Amino acid sequence: MTLSHYLNLVRREIDTPVIRYLMMAQFPRVLSIQSHVVSGYVGNKSATFPLQILGFEVDTINSVQFCNHTGYAAVKGQVLTDKDLGDLVEGLATNNLDTNYSHLLTGYIGSPAFLKRVASLVIDLKAKNKELIYVCDPVMGDNGKMYVPAELLPIYKEVVIPLADILTPNQYEVELLTERKIKTVEDAWKSIDILHDIGCKTVFLSSSELGSEGNLLALASTIKGERKRVIMSIPKLNATFTGTGDLFASLLLAWMYSTDDIQLAMDKTMATIQHVLQKTLKYASVIGISTGSLELKLIQCKEEIQEPKVTVHSKLT
Repeated sequence: MTLSHYLNLVRREIDTPVIRYLMMAQFPRVLSIQSHVVSGYVGNKSATFPLQILGFEVDTINSVQFCNHTGYAAVKGQVLTDKDLGDLVEGLATNNLDTNYSHLLTGYIGSPAFLKRVASLVIDLKAKNKELIYVCDPVMGDNGKMYVPAELLPIYKEVVIPLADILTPNQYEVELLTERKIKTVEDAWKSIDILHDIGCKTVFLSSSELGSEGNLLALASTIKGERKRVIMSIPKLNATFTGTGDLFASLLLAWMYSTDDIQLAMDKTMATIQHVLQKTLKYASVIGISTGSLELKLIQCKEEIQEPKVTVHSKLT
């Protein structure tokens, strides 16, 4: 009996959804839709390597394709349209390649039409796999400034967040989504509860300016199963990095999948990010601080990504 004959017999005996579930359990697969740069590490380039190191298959769709991130003097490249996205999604569906995703991860999206198309994709993928986990990084701005069209905000709030299983905004993005200023930790918890009320069961506030001098605060909350809240103080480094939010979301996806524990996932994610940033800053300090020298040193941190050494722990509140 040939191998193909044997596989055909197996397919007749075992239900296809069962086979798909077993394959996903052994080889989780992520569809990642976010920005791409030729040089450097942001968006899909910041997310793919860590996910692969941690055992995930990763398929990527680039919402934009630029030569480098926007912190440089010049930026050249292309922007994917909602029609372009639709063509790719249609092709995957035609070939039955969209049925084996365990996760969908989204990051930077620059147009309302593209974001709406992503929302319809979430619905389609969840219909094909009810266990699919959608991790949404609602990339809209930072430091009090939006860098996407304002029209994206109501789409995130009214359409996307109710579909998300895990949300990873920064402080400014939480303020945008909840229309509330965050000045205290209690303000942050109240805003996170609003996001829960909108429909997202797990929220990680990836960074806030609420910490003591020299420190940032990260907060996480889940209402999935037993309700939990954790908070973590993170040493603030004297440099500006690009791509850390994309790295945070990808690491969080991986550690939430393997631990299903927001405290442990927070500890391992932040430990990895601290290692990456410290190594990046050490390298930049030797050759001179610049936009180029502060590109994340992900390849050099392979061991820290695989087995992060946790030295700072989050606390349950």
